Amino acid sequence: MIYSMTGYAVASADSQRGALTLELRSVNSRFLDLQFRVAEELRAAEPLLREMMGARIARGKVDCRLYYGNSISQAQQLNVQSIEHLRSLAAEAAKAFPGLGPLRVADVLRWPGVLGEPAADEARTRAVLESLGRRALDELCAARGREGSRLAAILLKRTAQMRQRLAQVAPLLPEAVALHRARLGERLREVLDSGVEERIRAEIALFAAKSDIDEELTRLAAHLDEVERVLSLGGAVGKRLDFLAQELNREANTLASKAAGLKIADCALELKLLIEQIREQVQNIE
Repeated sequence: MIYSMTGYAVASADSQRGALTLELRSVNSRFLDLQFRVAEELRAAEPLLREMMGARIARGKVDCRLYYGNSISQAQQLNVQSIEHLRSLAAEAAKAFPGLGPLRVADVLRWPGVLGEPAADEARTRAVLESLGRRALDELCAARGREGSRLAAILLKRTAQMRQRLAQVAPLLPEAVALHRARLGERLREVLDSGVEERIRAEIALFAAKSDIDEELTRLAAHLDEVERVLSLGGAVGKRLDFLAQELNREANTLASKAAGLKIADCALELKLLIEQIREQVQNIE
């Protein structure tokens, strides 16, 4: 399967300290670049998440955000000992200052040590993080896969269009060679009048080089075969496809420089435009 480097996923799970949320955003990058924004109390989870992502993702810049949701207050619990201590202090204060009003609930909850979090169970927390990471990565890879399928379809469409252009060039070659031969004949007649034999040989060599584009057409067809083969393999093929796009562009440039006629030059230009579209899409593939 072909994967894009662009995707988004979010997953949540209940934990001892509240709702835990993992958010993943993925964009293009030459290599695998993992960026983490993790709550301080969850900093120990970064190595685990880094290992899980490295096993599933080959390329792309992935921003990972791990945090507790709004329900973290539900995980807090009252410290009975702190409340008893505060109650005794309030009773002593009431004796010393009879005119004082009773403590409000808000005052009690703000007192240091009254609200506390349960001791973290490391094994349970790791299990929650592993499950959360798998679900988020499954969703991210699915999104990247859907986008990758669309990109692969676009590339196959462009390769089919390029094959059509190559098929149009071959019949044009005899006419272009005849036209170039006629022009060469006029030049040779001019040269023969002056008797410069070296110029005659140079013009003949130039004609041979200009008229021979079979090699470029063969290489272009071979590169298109390789693009289709790589797409059928799937996996992390972005770098390979980028290399093939560069080779296609090089052959198209050579074809354009050797074009012996206007129609062949137009076909070469259309090929270069299609190749550029391929290169743009390849930059998004893992």
